[in-house]
Amino acid sequence: MKFFSIFFLLWGLSFSIFATDFPTRIDISFEVTTGVGHGELNETLRIKKENDALSYHITSEARASGMFKLVRPGSIVRDSRGIITQQGLRPSRFSDQRGKKTPNIAIFDWENDFLVMQHKKQKKKEALPIGTLDRLSLLYNYIFTPLDGEFVDLHVTDGRDLQQVRYSIEKETLQTPVGKLETIVLTKQIEENDKMKRKIWFATNHHMLPVRIITTEKDGLELEKMVTGINLSYSDDK
Repeated sequence: MKFFSIFFLLWGLSFSIFATDFPTRIDISFEVTTGVGHGELNETLRIKKENDALSYHITSEARASGMFKLVRPGSIVRDSRGIITQQGLRPSRFSDQRGKKTPNIAIFDWENDFLVMQHKKQKKKEALPIGTLDRLSLLYNYIFTPLDGEFVDLHVTDGRDLQQVRYSIEKETLQTPVGKLETIVLTKQIEENDKMKRKIWFATNHHMLPVRIITTEKDGLELEKMVTGINLSYSDDK
């Protein structure tokens, strides 16, 4: 019964997305601003229908310029892939590689409800809560599932740790290089001893794509990512 329930959920979601001429590829670019320089970020979301199910693949590459290269040499490459359900994205694998360092990797075993994280060649295994996302799939999850109420509670992994976080939900009109946008804003609620801040703006009239992100990383570096371009493709032939 579990198999048939999942099959019909995916079939219904697949039909609704492709019946409304939903893009199968989204390319989005950002300007990255920090106190020590600038950079650029390019991300691509691909959606494929295979055997009556929908899969997704998100790739992300950030490069520093100017003095910022001294702080963040090389590029930051992230990758998330998995399937799409009516509850949103369900990752199967996430990786985060910074320059030539060994990547952090998270493997999601939904069949057995555990998460394996690999950091600096060390592995650890934890229970996998329902709805867990990685740091990249979080940004594109709300294309596929509603975001409402005053707060949303999530489990998110960066390949090193699994963290339970709460975001407040607000609305805001945002001026961007691609025009004035109506957005829904998630603001991370900071717990004691948690130095990492995060605020994400999603454009309600652009498929709930992320259009601005402000973060304070664990090392104290503050970054702002502002959308500079969005391109939608309806046949992924690139």
